[in-house]
Amino acid sequence: MKIGIMIGADGANSTLDDVVGIAQRAEAAGIDSVWMANIFSFDAISTLAIIGRETSRIALGTAVTPTYPRHPTAIAQQALTTAAASGNRFTLGIGLSHQIVIENMLGFSYQKPARHMREYLSVLMPLVRGESADFQGDEYRVNGVALDIPGAERMPVVVAALGPVMLRLAGELADGTNTWMVGPKTMESHIIKRLRDAAGSAGREEPRVVGGFPVILTNKPDAAREKIAEGLTIYGQLPSYRAMLDREGVAGPADIAIAGDENLLRGEIQRLQDIGVTDFNAAIMDVEEGAYARTLEFLASIRNG
Repeated sequence: MKIGIMIGADGANSTLDDVVGIAQRAEAAGIDSVWMANIFSFDAISTLAIIGRETSRIALGTAVTPTYPRHPTAIAQQALTTAAASGNRFTLGIGLSHQIVIENMLGFSYQKPARHMREYLSVLMPLVRGESADFQGDEYRVNGVALDIPGAERMPVVVAALGPVMLRLAGELADGTNTWMVGPKTMESHIIKRLRDAAGSAGREEPRVVGGFPVILTNKPDAAREKIAEGLTIYGQLPSYRAMLDREGVAGPADIAIAGDENLLRGEIQRLQDIGVTDFNAAIMDVEEGAYARTLEFLASIRNG
């Protein structure tokens, strides 16, 4: 299992130089990958292109970029440019976002999200494979579009998929999924099972499962969870995440956080590997003095051990 870190999910207010520095620090520590959330701050794809020019080894990915505001041909062009800029270390993670953002804030219809994603992938996936996109649907009608991005190779795409229909689409059409606010029981019995079944039925390779979790190495887990609950409150209120937390049988985001000593963290991360998570994506919760540095060091020790 690959070990990565998340940038942006904790809402920390960082400058562009800070973000680049986080990635450089992770690379120096031996971490496998860095994933960037796309919220109302820096554009994640563009930022990762910059990071790609300032690093040499670490894998890069978005977790995730919303689809509705970006035409699939435009996101393909931008993402393949980032792939070329980083020596093909980039994975494009896409997702629907949430009705409150897409419909209430941006004014798009969120009436048929599954249809939207199926059509989106039908245009996007040929382009990231270096093929021509020809598709006639209800939302997208694309005729003979092809992209020529020198240096870009076939780029992986993972979809933020939580419900059964979205998991089927991710397994059939994309390269896997990228999750957030999913506990280990739900990950095993719902996410991974449905995703693998869909990929197998479509004759595709074993899908990639990127699992994002709040993480902190601490000897005061209860106090840490209280602060995590405060910082991640919004995630427990969004319907798609709330459904996953309810399925897990927990009250809120802090209850799926991996918080404790070295033995607890090692055991929980091993559990995720055993159930089929291919990429562990740690959103390090810097809620105590020195928490970020010691948690990063521990994750690196697992990766390098």
